[in-house]
Amino acid sequence: MSDTPQRRIAIIGAALDLGQGRRGVDMGPSAMRAAGLEERLRSLGYKVRDLGNVASPEPEATALGDERARFLPEIKETCARVAALVADASTGGEIPLVLGGDHSVAIGTLGGLASVHGPGGVLWIDAHSDINTPETSPSGNVHGMALAAALGLAGPEFESDAWPLPAVDPQRVALIGTRQLDEGERALLRKAGVRVFTMSEIDRIGIERAVRESLDRVAGGGFVHVSFDMDVLDPVVAPGVGTPVRGGLTYREAHLALELVSESGLAGSLEMVEVNPILDRENTTALTAVELVASALGKTIF
Repeated sequence: MSDTPQRRIAIIGAALDLGQGRRGVDMGPSAMRAAGLEERLRSLGYKVRDLGNVASPEPEATALGDERARFLPEIKETCARVAALVADASTGGEIPLVLGGDHSVAIGTLGGLASVHGPGGVLWIDAHSDINTPETSPSGNVHGMALAAALGLAGPEFESDAWPLPAVDPQRVALIGTRQLDEGERALLRKAGVRVFTMSEIDRIGIERAVRESLDRVAGGGFVHVSFDMDVLDPVVAPGVGTPVRGGLTYREAHLALELVSESGLAGSLEMVEVNPILDRENTTALTAVELVASALGKTIF
């Protein structure tokens, strides 16, 4: 992404917390902005257009609906707004930078990209695979179904006039940092042929090889998107997330991963999700998220 000739970025906030069960993640976009996101991007030479946050309902004022996919109609409405802004930015030559909110926002991001470019590839950097369906999910939380939805595997209830499905080619999906999977997800990942670099494999082969092989996997036509869930980091590094899992990426591993993304020049869009200021310490997680965005967009040490 650092080699983009226009060097223009559109920030799209998605203050959505209906996709999971812990309050606070809706404040993630504001926390990242307060951590100096726009200033950091401008210091890297980008022209920045902040589009604010899309409208999103609050759980207290929203009927739960289907327990198998909680708040799905409202999530789809919010994601349709995200998709429209992502499509507009991408069409105009800007890099869409989506700030979550919970990971269900990726349905809108990937849908918006696919509406413009056709199905593409995605590098999914996350402690979880988010490939549950309403039938396999133990919680009914839609943030755990976002990738399944984009792959067209989550069922017809995830269809929308705002995006085509599948939005992503399963042969062009790579997961990095995975370390917590439900049984149904394991079966779906194998069936779909998605490449998964678990933390155990990263321990064996190293983050550089995992990222380079992942980039080879996701490269191709349409689009290449990077979806970064802050819970991929070890909770010691990023305490402000709703679903922390011990044994995650270190601070330097995460930066190296995104530096390699930048060097590759493949990715045309980025999202940073699951920053929860309520669970954070002194906005540490949001500050780290901003630093990681900078690495993905061309910041280097020397």
